[in-house]
Amino acid sequence: MSKADRLLTLAEATEMLGVHYNTVRQWGDAGTLRMVRTPGGHRRFPLSGVREMLGGPKAPEDDESTEDRAAIYCRVSSHDQKKKGDLERQVGRVTTHCVKQGYKLVAVLEDVGSGMSENRPRLRKLFKLVNEHKIDRVVVEHKDRLSRFGGGLLEAYFSSHGVEIEWVHETLGKSYEDELVEDILSLMASFSARIYGKRSAENRKRKKAAEAAT
Repeated sequence: MSKADRLLTLAEATEMLGVHYNTVRQWGDAGTLRMVRTPGGHRRFPLSGVREMLGGPKAPEDDESTEDRAAIYCRVSSHDQKKKGDLERQVGRVTTHCVKQGYKLVAVLEDVGSGMSENRPRLRKLFKLVNEHKIDRVVVEHKDRLSRFGGGLLEAYFSSHGVEIEWVHETLGKSYEDELVEDILSLMASFSARIYGKRSAENRKRKKAAEAAT
């Protein structure tokens, strides 16, 4: 067996693909990712098959102009959802879609936080990939995964850099409606905290001024 076709353990394949080991198992069992079993029944994954799923390396005769580089962006609102496996399953669904479309996966980005928040590390990394022209498309399960509001502005900005946003599903699931309510409540709590914080600061300032005057 050549070095290019050596067999990877589940842990090695998981690290290369950047997804949860349960997702790699599911892909192997479903035939989405090439897999063999050892005499002892352990899963092993040919390195060439993992590289194919990642979209490279290409053969010299392949036409580079047809390469479609994609970044996956997935998000859940809470760590509780992540613990339940919602984020992992979302990554699995979107990655499977990209593999079926034949995209070259450049990055799989996962965030935990409100879709109304701009303070998302992986979203910032996505903008960096767009700015550096390292991807041709962003693949998201649903537009609310990328942003609750202002999606049109993101599309316009990405498009100005030659990057297309692709939605796997157009319809928002019922569970996501509950998540939207949670995001709105979180936003209200954040604004309330800011208002009360500002009032407290003003009260302290007035109290300090009064003490200084006496």
